[in-house]
Amino acid sequence: MAAGGPARRAHSVCMVSDFFYPNMGGVESHIYQLSQCLIERGHKVLVVTHAYGTRKGIRYLTNGLKVYYLPLKVMYNQSTATTLFHSLPLLRYIFVRERVTIVHAHSSFSAMAHDALFHAKSMGLRTVFTDHSLFGFADVSSVLTNKLLTVSLCDTNHIICVSYTSKENTVLRAALDPQIVSVIPNAVDPTDFTPDPSRRDDSTITIVVVSRLVYRKGIDLLSGIIPELCQKYPDLHFLVGGEGPKRIILEEVRERYQLHDRVRLLGALEHQDVRNVLVQGHIFLNTSLTEAFCMAIVEAASCGLQVVSTRVGGIPEVLPENLILLCEPSVKSLCDGLEKAIAQLRSGTLPSPETVHNKVKTFYTWRNVAERTEKVYERVSDEVVLSMDERLNRLISHCGPVTGYIFALFAVLNFLFLVFLRWMTPDSIIDVAIDATGPKGAWTKQYFLGKNGRAKEEILNSYNAQSGERKKIKKHCSLNV
Repeated sequence: MAAGGPARRAHSVCMVSDFFYPNMGGVESHIYQLSQCLIERGHKVLVVTHAYGTRKGIRYLTNGLKVYYLPLKVMYNQSTATTLFHSLPLLRYIFVRERVTIVHAHSSFSAMAHDALFHAKSMGLRTVFTDHSLFGFADVSSVLTNKLLTVSLCDTNHIICVSYTSKENTVLRAALDPQIVSVIPNAVDPTDFTPDPSRRDDSTITIVVVSRLVYRKGIDLLSGIIPELCQKYPDLHFLVGGEGPKRIILEEVRERYQLHDRVRLLGALEHQDVRNVLVQGHIFLNTSLTEAFCMAIVEAASCGLQVVSTRVGGIPEVLPENLILLCEPSVKSLCDGLEKAIAQLRSGTLPSPETVHNKVKTFYTWRNVAERTEKVYERVSDEVVLSMDERLNRLISHCGPVTGYIFALFAVLNFLFLVFLRWMTPDSIIDVAIDATGPKGAWTKQYFLGKNGRAKEEILNSYNAQSGERKKIKKHCSLNV
């Protein structure tokens, strides 16, 4: 029985995305936290992503979470280049070796995620996709991405969105049946984001911004807010964490208005350092122009900060009205919202950080997210796998006479390539990996010892990220020497 409660049945789940640690972001955190909770509930979980610098091969993270860092070429913004077919030999080998039953892909921006869905369907595996972003419908980039999403999701078993706004957006973009789309929000670990009023200086008012410094996050709005409010409130300070191409705009604002002592740019932050930055502030500001969910405002509220945010995407669904001030995405509206928060702070009408934390920690938990995701896995496991004829008919009927036939041809070629690979290397001769997680494996010395020593070799030759874990591995392996 798993620590998080008994599961109806154990699944072997492969999480696939171009975005994973050591890269930092909401998708990366979501995959890691969800994987940990699914492991706790008795499932086998592994992650497949591309190599990051020298981080290649196999690594093991907390609780034996196995991560494959594949040697695939990165094209743009940490997303791999794709020819669709080049990834099939690698992904097929992993799916067979790990006895994967469900492929769970993440992010519309990830080419590897779409490749994995395509190959998994050719192999007769169940597929789930989680969409973490909102897209438009007018610009060229959105049109192309939406068409790719239509093709990728038309025969995917189930889709998960992180908010109801995100669900509406995805259903419209990919022309989906709403019944196969579920809403499961993101979450935060409340023990990682606790308030600490002693860390902040109450002689000043500190506004914290933690975000990637890119256009989509509204950094141009922030560059207009800073000088206006700093001129009006002499005791106001800004603490900005994050990195990106828009950093130069904030540096120019700081230089032009001589605000070096009042605007601190911290640069890129490790996720474990975010809490130490948040607790130094009184107000958290989010200037995003589009968001499906926005975990940052939940983390800030969990630390006891008053949140001021733009009213875009799924943000109005995230926190109750008494914990967030929603504004239009304009400099004037955001300044008005910040001034209202400052007035409440000075008058002492805001609830204490501990009170806010105690409310927020009950809203979103990863265990709840894992339980709801598990129900999706149960649902897709009971579905009948589409035959090749059914899959081709769905591609042609769903994606249009031109795109449908093109991708139907790709599906046929992909299946023929798969048949060739199975002839060259039959599934029966591919070694089955020893389970580190799930009901038949454990993060214990029995796992590392193995019967034939192959487990020792695999572990000791892997690129393990944690020196402490490496010492533990060597200690366990030495017991059988």
